[in-house]
Amino acid sequence: MVDVVDPLTDVLDLARVSGAVLAQLLAHAPWGVAVDPQPGATFHSVLAGSCWLRTADTPPRQLLPGDVVLLPTNLPHTLSSGPDTPAISLEQVTRAGPRTPEGMIELSGDGAATHILCAAYDYDHEVAQPLLSLLPGVLHLSTALPGDDGAVAATLHLLRFELGGNPPGSRAAVGRLIDVLLVHVVRAWLRTQPDGEASWLRALRDPVVARVLALLHDQPQRPWNLEALAAAVHVSRATLTRRFGELVGEPPLTYLTRWRMDLAAQRLRETDDPIAAIAADIGYTSEYAFSRAFSRARGQPPGRYRARTRATTARAPSGRRLPLQDQHPDRHQAVPAAL
Repeated sequence: MVDVVDPLTDVLDLARVSGAVLAQLLAHAPWGVAVDPQPGATFHSVLAGSCWLRTADTPPRQLLPGDVVLLPTNLPHTLSSGPDTPAISLEQVTRAGPRTPEGMIELSGDGAATHILCAAYDYDHEVAQPLLSLLPGVLHLSTALPGDDGAVAATLHLLRFELGGNPPGSRAAVGRLIDVLLVHVVRAWLRTQPDGEASWLRALRDPVVARVLALLHDQPQRPWNLEALAAAVHVSRATLTRRFGELVGEPPLTYLTRWRMDLAAQRLRETDDPIAAIAADIGYTSEYAFSRAFSRARGQPPGRYRARTRATTARAPSGRRLPLQDQHPDRHQAVPAAL
């Protein structure tokens, strides 16, 4: 019996997905803020009131209390009190706008108030891309949709508590809750998807394909072939090939190679382990064969990839990308969680 392995967790962990608060808005109509593209994903939740979300490629959509919206590739977008309300840069109002004692950015007007939590997620694009490519450019989750099981609302309730009064430990709790919220949003979206569409995420609900994914994630070093995988899950090779291809969008061994390269890339970035040892740990008996496979996947040999990523890290400022809300150290802050 194969232990239950969670490929979604594996991908989120390996992609180093972590969230941080960008800003909290307390806005009185009329108001509008434009969110410019940043590396990573952007997330908004309407905690009270309502607003409109606009992008260049989609019609305006209204967000109601409890609604959340995830932009996996952070398309340029606008949040506003009305579908046509002019907007100014979120970064501009975050840097210079007035704030409440709790650190919320105030946008003053004479109309109804709206409270919005804006967050961002950093991730390794090479690892996360297969997952993010399956998500819509704008993932809007309403609490009225059938996919909601109450988990999103419960997490938002905890976030409101932590953000409301800055209790002890809130800086750590907020970052971790934002990470948890991402998982619940993806789960809820997955439950709303029709069964006929190919999706790596939908594959996690299929008893055969989910077990194969668990095997590949749990034991990437094994010399897997179609016959061994089919025998492990008690189906024919033809059935496995068909079901895996329909749901995941690629053959099992192609998926295995990509997963091995993701694991190897992490080791090359984060450790000084010899390349031969990394190759052996993910199932390659030859360093040369591993180097060829890695070069095809990443466009450069392992040694050069390690040197380039180390050099990039050395040039980058220490720590994660600084969330906009954290640029005011004297005000309420939320720090990211480390996965």
